[in-house]
Amino acid sequence: MEDVKILAIDDSKDILYTIKAICDIENWTTITSTNGNEAMDLLHNHNPDLIIVDYHMPKINGIDVVKKLREIDNKTPILILTVEDDHVIAKKFTDAGANDYALKPIKAIDLISRIKVHLRKTKSKKSKYYSYKKGISKNTLDLILDSLRSANKYLTIEELSDESGLAYQTVNRYIVYLKENNLIDTVYKYGKKGRPKQKYKIKK
Repeated sequence: MEDVKILAIDDSKDILYTIKAICDIENWTTITSTNGNEAMDLLHNHNPDLIIVDYHMPKINGIDVVKKLREIDNKTPILILTVEDDHVIAKKFTDAGANDYALKPIKAIDLISRIKVHLRKTKSKKSKYYSYKKGISKNTLDLILDSLRSANKYLTIEELSDESGLAYQTVNRYIVYLKENNLIDTVYKYGKKGRPKQKYKIKK
């Protein structure tokens, strides 16, 4: 597993140091943050392969961080760190969008094993591109890809709909497919209110 990037979010610098040391064993790059809100920018800028989030943090707890992350990224695996060995808490994690959780104190073998499981799952999903799933037409997909290439800039779904002449719902479904297969880059345009608007560009 080469060129793996892990985003770790924990208010404790000691815990972040430990996570980085564990990831160094596997030669994984670690991006760290002590602030849940700052982590949103790191997600945009670094496109990590997996995210580790601490449950107990000041100002905004891990579950709320997961909810915010899932508003802008519903695919990257999220692993929660917690001292709470409680099935009720575990359910809150999964309801928020987390994929897994590990107990503190952190054990290197356990954390590495859990990370590898989720990285394999993600890699398996990405390897299925062009084995067109039901509802995906090669001709329509090629039309959208051609529109992205010819524009040579980031486009919203509305703009891509205008470029391709396809309905918004159709473009949205194919954008989801392209994101699942890691074939487009995403940026986020923030307005004064509401969720950030997503714009897309084909990967080089």
